Amino acid sequence: MSVLAPATSANLGPGFDALGLALGLHNEFEVSPRSDGELRVRVEGEGAGEVPLDQRHLVVRAMRETFERAGEKLPGLDLTCVNRVPHARGLGSSSSAIVGGVAAASALLGRTGPDGGPDRDGIYQIAADIEGHPDNVAPCVYGGYTVAYRDGDRWGAVSLTPDTRILPVLCVPDWRLSTERARGLLPEEVPHGDAAFNAGRAALMTAAVCGHPETLYAATRDRLHESYRAPAMPRTLDLIRDLRQHEKLPAVVSGAGPTVLVLCSVSGGRAAADSPEITAQVDSIRRRAGKNWGIRPLLVESAGVRSPSPHS
Repeated sequence: MSVLAPATSANLGPGFDALGLALGLHNEFEVSPRSDGELRVRVEGEGAGEVPLDQRHLVVRAMRETFERAGEKLPGLDLTCVNRVPHARGLGSSSSAIVGGVAAASALLGRTGPDGGPDRDGIYQIAADIEGHPDNVAPCVYGGYTVAYRDGDRWGAVSLTPDTRILPVLCVPDWRLSTERARGLLPEEVPHGDAAFNAGRAALMTAAVCGHPETLYAATRDRLHESYRAPAMPRTLDLIRDLRQHEKLPAVVSGAGPTVLVLCSVSGGRAAADSPEITAQVDSIRRRAGKNWGIRPLLVESAGVRSPSPHS
């Protein structure tokens, strides 16, 4: 069986640990049970030659956790990972691996959702527990634009459909930054005024993404995390400042960084990478970014985690 799990961008400026967007870039995991109980892991693409190929592999750990919660033992496996999501760039590569592993294990256990597809709520609960925060996990599981939260002992999420006038554009640098290092720079407390500012902008962000893209520039302002992380990624914050001040584009740190996410938009119709308005914006992004940045327009992934059809 195969599982596709998308890249994601979390926070989106003001929505720290709550807002996320699924992107049209996927890791693919092929899993086959083995009768001899052995584990064989193969990795292609991102992380090849770097990640462990044994029980420590993140997909394997997520699968084992899912089986253990069901009171079952993880069988022997042939696991092939075709990784397309860059590692340590703020694009949810770990969430993709966790969600992919939980989804594959759930399918092997015979669990399905009400529509006969993946058991998304079950996958989400386990994956968010493993990850520890839901902002990347939610869009990876459900697709689209998500608002994630904790409700008692369960994780909650709402998935919404973004306005088709919006097209995400990634500025992916050729250097990495660990999430742990980026989180370690955040203060334990923030001023009440900054918290109130972000509450308003996070609410505006949902309105902006889901019907009012003309407010994206105002909606993407943040006071809770981006500036505190500047010492770990000064070039990221410099690019964001340039794009916002000089091009008036709604640029933010993607997740924990160092990738920059720009929510480009058109005045009417559906946004496409080759539309004149988007092309002009992408050209201005390239000029501001210069070298060492890969500029990638991507569609929003609406489906979330899934098993591809034989003809997809």
